[in-house]
Amino acid sequence: MIGRGMKPILRRSLLLGAVLLGAAVPVIAAPSLDTHRIARDRFGNDAPWYENRIPFFESADPKLDAVYYYRWSLYRAHQRDLGAEGYISTEFLDDVGWQLEPYASLNDATGFHLAEGRWLRDRRSADDYIDFMYRRGNDRHFTDYMADSVYARFLVDGDRAAATRHLAAMRRLYDAWNDHFDSSKGLYWVEPLLDATEYTISSIDASGGKDGFRGGDSFRPSINAYMYANARAIGRLSTMVGDHEGAEDFSTRAQAIKVRVQRDLWSPALGHFIDRYKVDNTFVKYWAPIRGRELVGYLPWTFDLADDDDRLAGAWTHLLDRGGLSGAAGMRTVEPSYPYYMRQYRYELGAPECQWNGPNWPFQTTQVLTGMVNLLDHYRQSKVTRGDYMRLLRQYAALHYQGDKLDIEEDYHPETGKPIVGLARSHHYFHSGYADLILTGLVGIRPRADDVLEVNPLLPDAEDPQALRWFRMQDVPYHGHSVAVTWDVDGRHYGGRPGLTIEIDRKRVAHRATLGRMIVPITRLATPPIERPIDRAVQLVRGQFPKASASSGTDPENLHDGIDGRIWFFSELANGWSSAPSPDAQWYQVDFGTDVDVSRAELAFFDDRQDFAVPKSLRFEVWDGRRWTALRARGGDPIANGITHARWPRVSVRKIRVSFAQPLAKRTRLVEFKLY
Repeated sequence: MIGRGMKPILRRSLLLGAVLLGAAVPVIAAPSLDTHRIARDRFGNDAPWYENRIPFFESADPKLDAVYYYRWSLYRAHQRDLGAEGYISTEFLDDVGWQLEPYASLNDATGFHLAEGRWLRDRRSADDYIDFMYRRGNDRHFTDYMADSVYARFLVDGDRAAATRHLAAMRRLYDAWNDHFDSSKGLYWVEPLLDATEYTISSIDASGGKDGFRGGDSFRPSINAYMYANARAIGRLSTMVGDHEGAEDFSTRAQAIKVRVQRDLWSPALGHFIDRYKVDNTFVKYWAPIRGRELVGYLPWTFDLADDDDRLAGAWTHLLDRGGLSGAAGMRTVEPSYPYYMRQYRYELGAPECQWNGPNWPFQTTQVLTGMVNLLDHYRQSKVTRGDYMRLLRQYAALHYQGDKLDIEEDYHPETGKPIVGLARSHHYFHSGYADLILTGLVGIRPRADDVLEVNPLLPDAEDPQALRWFRMQDVPYHGHSVAVTWDVDGRHYGGRPGLTIEIDRKRVAHRATLGRMIVPITRLATPPIERPIDRAVQLVRGQFPKASASSGTDPENLHDGIDGRIWFFSELANGWSSAPSPDAQWYQVDFGTDVDVSRAELAFFDDRQDFAVPKSLRFEVWDGRRWTALRARGGDPIANGITHARWPRVSVRKIRVSFAQPLAKRTRLVEFKLY
């Protein structure tokens, strides 16, 4: 049934070549993906975490598929459990010196984390993360577009209460950036380092070419696009709660930034959005434009700030120019004509450090591809094609591979595609996105605030070498429903009718024979409540209760790693408590410092098939004040690189330990010991 106000949507969908299906228009649905098998094949023993959370995808390009599932393992690895404060997403797997202590959070990657996490059926990770960032986590260490990300999440899940509950904090945080606002220009400025992009043109040139780590304060397309997007989001969220005065205030702010950016940060000479200097010194002058094109100039499209103007769209030709921003293996952050292109200034431990004077960064590649998705979806232009998008998406996917191994790193040489930084911290780096590019770009799900599902896959026609002959995306959460989108160019792969099909809750609702936009009504359903079990063992601050001890491997950092709230099974970075090799029984203990009720445990063991192996069996014991007493636990059969579950009748304990025997000549790595 078409709801009130949906007739224009139906008319538009029919004009676009789609058919909204009824009983008289049967279409054979694509077979549902065997998600249990896919999860086991992709994630091994850790499959249960993914099976009921992620949207599942397959396509005619196995590399796109492999990177898609790798990116969900990356997301999983970067979930840090803070205990009573819930989950956050981290940027680096392990600690770095500039993180917010003791959480290991950084606000600059939040937009990517939420863009990916909004597509999970389990809403807890994104929900907890938003709560944390507005409660204490956003220290403005870097620029960000947090409010816009919260609104973008609402477009997927439709939960108005969750989207608006931090509105007051959003406004306070927005106004805090007045310390980076130049009222005479009506624009925001920032030091490139605090834009997470050190060694850009503005910072290098402001040093006379000698440095560029600090300095170079500039009016940048990035911070102004972020503040535009945040103001627009706050205005829309204000409307949702009936605050019309607040809505008008922030909508007016957004419009003012939009006007100023297009008037003052557009360079007619370069045909590109560029920085202007805030700093005034021997080398550069206030308000003077920088002298080259940078990838950051595409951010006005990432946030739909740029007008639908063919003159502005001309900037995209530089992205495709091999002499410009297009490297053989990835996008260049700066054009090679810049005199300091790819000059290495900074080193750590003898290895090159992060710079933005030419290297390819997945961070900005994601932002530019998001802008290209917007450009192709709803701008009238002829500068880039869907084939261009698919080629660049595949190029980006290829960067994830180190030989035959998947491992996204910080930055890459744009000509070779090889990592540049290569420090231990760089492995499996989460300052970029990918799943969102597949869902909103390739598959073409365009989230909306109204009761509508819009799908517009950005695939070129079958004759294009970048075309995909088939794909299926299923189990996508959208406005309380489960959505699937299938494309089959000739019907042969899925054995049905050729074309594009949409399913809602396993029912076929729309079909068209060709690629193109489809718009169908969808009734918003309430989202289910989020379950939040609390890990009582997690400890962020070393030396405080709960405390860990063990039979071996008693270095304080080693002990702490078993209860630090982090779970990953990547071999490049060690994670967890590691025992010594010994024929004797081993144990790992948690001392709560007070009596705590617990009834179950989750243990993660790492197995590399070399040095580390899972224990033969587990025994759980509690301290009764005089001796250790065994718990009669159910489950607890150890599994490798997944979660071992054990349960027992609820008991009040001060100390609890797990003891075990190791396989001969092997060690044990307990990635995490969780107690509930």
